[in-house]
Amino acid sequence: MKLLFLLFKTKALISIFSMLATIWVYAMIYGLPFAVGFVVMLLIHEMGHYIAARQRGLDVGLPAFIPFVGAYINLRERPHDSETEAYVAYAGPFVGTLAAFAAYFYGQRDGSELWLAVAYTGFMINLFNLIPVSPLDGGRITQVLSPRIWLLGAPLLVALFFYSPSPMLLMIGIMALPNLRAAWNYDRNSPEAQAYNDISDTVRFEYAVLYLGLAAVLALMTFHVHGQLPRAH
Repeated sequence: MKLLFLLFKTKALISIFSMLATIWVYAMIYGLPFAVGFVVMLLIHEMGHYIAARQRGLDVGLPAFIPFVGAYINLRERPHDSETEAYVAYAGPFVGTLAAFAAYFYGQRDGSELWLAVAYTGFMINLFNLIPVSPLDGGRITQVLSPRIWLLGAPLLVALFFYSPSPMLLMIGIMALPNLRAAWNYDRNSPEAQAYNDISDTVRFEYAVLYLGLAAVLALMTFHVHGQLPRAH
């Protein structure tokens, strides 16, 4: 029991340290209040994944943060089926969107540009994560329909990189390459694919509606809040 406690404590300290280090880095550029708000948005997003993974009985690590890259949780085992993977993936942007709405309404009530800026980043990062290509959340959600959807998401990622070049986008693109190859060679009739995707059409339809609905809400709110920020004008 002592060993387990020390192990959890060590992992918790790593998570907290990486979060504080990320806040410090962003504070040097954007100021402490915005840095805290932005990292809290990342934390809430990742905790959505973490809680969903625990609900499905998966072995998962606490969130870790990397400045200018984002945050992640470490799933130590593959989800049992595509619905479980979609469930865990959807929980992050869903909970993150609720947090962005909370910041938005607070900013509207108080006329706070800071909270509106935090809300904007919350909507934007959750929308970005819905690009349908793995390892982004959108790719892990849409694979419940077919991994070949990733072949549609890849051009979006490339277009975004040319619109706003970023090392983070380049890294995600490199990480996506093996998944794109798997999508190209995907055989829905193979025993592995049939076992992993053995879910009903009703469940597939539900996730399609949930995914498209959340993407639409995030796109509208990102555009709306961006127009309210003073620097956007």
